[in-house]
Amino acid sequence: MKAVLGDTVIAEAPKEELLRIEGNYYFPPSSVRSEFLEKSPTPYTCPWKGECQYFTVSTDGERLQDRAWSYPTPYPTAFDRVGADFSHYVAFWKEVRVTD
Repeated sequence: MKAVLGDTVIAEAPKEELLRIEGNYYFPPSSVRSEFLEKSPTPYTCPWKGECQYFTVSTDGERLQDRAWSYPTPYPTAFDRVGADFSHYVAFWKEVRVTD
């Protein structure tokens, strides 16, 4: 599967390596091209996942604020709920297309 903005592939991994959490695909950290992500100062803490890190997605002069996010250190109880350790996995908002 791929996460694509315009013609740029931001992340790519086999579907079986992705995690599906609350309707979003989360890509393993090793599959994400970090040169297209810039940490955002936007704060958010999910009540069950923990502290979130948002990213601005930038490609070809286009900057989309807070369109990617990750949980660097999720709450340990979240691993049981998800069924896996999703630390540093990255998900994308709608403008970044996730396709097969």
